[in-house]
Amino acid sequence: MIRVLQTLFLVVLLGVPLVQQWTPIETLKLKTFDSFVPEFEPSGYFSILNITEKDVTEEGGYPFPRKRLAEIQNELVSRGALGVGWVVAFPQNDRFGGDLEFAQSLASTASVVATFENENGEYPMTTGTVILGEDKGGFIAKGVIENIPIIRESAYQGIAVAPTEVDQLVRRLPLLLRTPDGWVSAYGTEVLKVLTDTSTYVIKTSEAGIQEIRVKGLPPVKTDTLGRKWVSWVNTPEFTLGDIENTELIKDKFVFIGVTAKGVMPQIATPTGLLEPHKIQTALAESILIQDSPHIPDYALFVEILTFLLGTVLIAVLLSYLGVTLGVSSALLLLGLTAYLEVYLVGQGLLLDFTWTFISEFIVASVIFYFRFREQYKLRQQIKKQFEHYLDPAQVKKLQDNPELLKLGGEKRYCTFLFTDVRGFTAMSETLEPEQVTEIMNKALTIQQQAVQKYGGMVDKYIGDAMMAIFNAPLDLPRHETKAICAAKEIQENIKQADMGVEIGVGVNTGYAVIGNMGSETRFDYTAIGDAVNVAARLESATKEVGEDILIGDTTKQSCNFELKLLKPIKVKGKEDSLNIYTIR
Repeated sequence: MIRVLQTLFLVVLLGVPLVQQWTPIETLKLKTFDSFVPEFEPSGYFSILNITEKDVTEEGGYPFPRKRLAEIQNELVSRGALGVGWVVAFPQNDRFGGDLEFAQSLASTASVVATFENENGEYPMTTGTVILGEDKGGFIAKGVIENIPIIRESAYQGIAVAPTEVDQLVRRLPLLLRTPDGWVSAYGTEVLKVLTDTSTYVIKTSEAGIQEIRVKGLPPVKTDTLGRKWVSWVNTPEFTLGDIENTELIKDKFVFIGVTAKGVMPQIATPTGLLEPHKIQTALAESILIQDSPHIPDYALFVEILTFLLGTVLIAVLLSYLGVTLGVSSALLLLGLTAYLEVYLVGQGLLLDFTWTFISEFIVASVIFYFRFREQYKLRQQIKKQFEHYLDPAQVKKLQDNPELLKLGGEKRYCTFLFTDVRGFTAMSETLEPEQVTEIMNKALTIQQQAVQKYGGMVDKYIGDAMMAIFNAPLDLPRHETKAICAAKEIQENIKQADMGVEIGVGVNTGYAVIGNMGSETRFDYTAIGDAVNVAARLESATKEVGEDILIGDTTKQSCNFELKLLKPIKVKGKEDSLNIYTIR
């Protein structure tokens, strides 16, 4: 129960950053999307004219006279441009007096000029919109710096915004912005509205906010609740003023114009590097035209939390209740499935992130694996402590390698039990020094222990000058009845050869007994209890009365390979009927 509570606490602890959308988690999510969102080809409808450092030098500095801008506009139109988009603002009059000429060139074709955000409370004219659902959600405009009247009356306008994410990179751009009076379009969206010759947008909302935005003549674009579109950074063809004679880059294309010369326009950080505003707005226009392009659904967080809970709990269950090999294999499979699901869904354009789920699954798996390793280590140490002096070292190693062979909680097993007792020891101890008594006793018990272990038995305990041994526990021992009698015979032979002046009485009996850890909560031993154990002890006590060194019970005789000698039945304490007993011929 404690382990379950610890695991639940760990899962809850790991879930807090995900639910709260902590900055590191959000950053990790966005970086994952950057890595796995597929690259798309450019639509073919756009190209980019960069006004470079070289162009500025050749033109005698920046800003260019608007008469020169009119010449550039007219040349692009003459070479077949569908339209021209100046991602440049014109909030002041031209000091060279070229505003009228430039305005006329703008009015001659589909032209869009930029307005940039400014918290001044001024907003451009709103655009007609149709709202399917409740009018809610949307990216709030802060205000703009307006172009001079003659310019804004001659061209369309769009707000060139580039809001950043928590890691200060631009990834999502709003298609429309909400003002106190209604809706205005972002620059890239306005370009498409101009190209499709439409005047309205359709906004579809849900309870959470905006779901999708549609420019008439184009498929709906899925957005987040703020109406933001995930930008695909495609490689739109680019050229400079020196390449303006290359008609292939202009004909049947809408040309975005912006300045790349140093110190003129700010560069904005994106996952692909620093980009100028006109390249960002071009990317937005390209992204709108990509069918089934990547988007973050409004249910993303719910799915991510649900996947997190299922993944972490399942991996905890797998490692807790399956064996080490199967549990680890299943956990690795689940981790691989989580990673694959992330890559697959993002590749399909559904931006759901399971990176934190993957990391949390790994953390939970590592912690539970550590707990299991520590538990197994303690169990091995317990096994070694309990059995290293009573079992053959090879048997102890076998138990440590596979603790499942040992049921420490207790089990009913069919075993052979051997009891010994040193005769004449009390009288001898009265005539010897304590050191001599200890030496003889240790030698006698060692002889018994070695014989038991030689034949695969376990020395269960020493009781003064007596010993109890078990054959067929804790490990299975084939022909344990025969091996117990062999051990009894070897004990007698070795005691006589040692010539220590003592004799050994041995009782052997076979039957069922409960075997496991017995004792109190603070002190216990691995031992056996049951009628078969008691009978073995009674047989050893009866060796003096019968006059035999070894007495063997009837159940042992039935399964052993020895030819035993039947003795006169005896009565023992706790048994109403007499017992058939045997000894070695």
